[in-house]
Amino acid sequence: MKLAIRYRAEYRYEAPASLSIHVLRLFPRPDPLVRIERQSLVTVDGASAHFRRDLFDNVVAACFFPDELPRLPISLDLELEVGERNPFGFLLEPRGLRIPCDYTPEERRLLAPFLRPTQSAAWPGPLAVASRPTLEGLVAMNRWIAETICYERRENGEPLSVGETLARGRGACRDVAVLLAEAVRHNGLAARLVSGYLFEGAMAEDSRRASSAMHAWVEVYLPGAGWVGLDPTHGVLCDHCFVPTAVGLSPADIAPVSGTYFSDTPVGSTLSSSLAVVRP
Repeated sequence: MKLAIRYRAEYRYEAPASLSIHVLRLFPRPDPLVRIERQSLVTVDGASAHFRRDLFDNVVAACFFPDELPRLPISLDLELEVGERNPFGFLLEPRGLRIPCDYTPEERRLLAPFLRPTQSAAWPGPLAVASRPTLEGLVAMNRWIAETICYERRENGEPLSVGETLARGRGACRDVAVLLAEAVRHNGLAARLVSGYLFEGAMAEDSRRASSAMHAWVEVYLPGAGWVGLDPTHGVLCDHCFVPTAVGLSPADIAPVSGTYFSDTPVGSTLSSSLAVVRP
């Protein structure tokens, strides 16, 4: 499957401002099923972008801006060839057949940060699945969140706490991703947050959630399968329509753009962004 991705963002400042190094997490993670055929990153004249791998092995661009700027545009065009992925195409080892999985000591040592919950909540019964068959329990949790937490579009701001998301009964994709990751960890499984692109062309129009914005979901580590993607926004396991750009422990680790601006006097800012993920 060929995909064309067009990402645009523009930060505008009320007065010219100095910029810190900005880190962009917009590039597909290395994957044998994803081939980048064309990549074009454009920002302001005089800026330089240094590509590297971060702590989570994400491909990032660290951008340096030598001058004060009244606006910061970021434009990325990608053309990808994506191979088909069966989301259920794995076999669990016997020790991974029930929740919680029986991780080896070495797995527990390496997965320790991903096993440790960072939030607590009054977990509803459908999110407490210990002692159930692994895949059955994960599918049930993922589907319950999608069916119970109404989707809302929220462009800016940190993810809500799990308690607030449960109490409100609605949230953006990053809110339900945090909710699922924390619930999975409380059930004794390792989980990490993911951001990236989602091609929704095969979905019904009223089911689309991420056609014009970056998406967030979760990966769970299962013995025999490795990291398995679950999308609590749609209640599905992740197939080749999901293209990860960043994984991490916290929402800050997977932010598409990270950076700050500063000035001698207070300066306000606004952000406008757009995203298109289409088949050319």
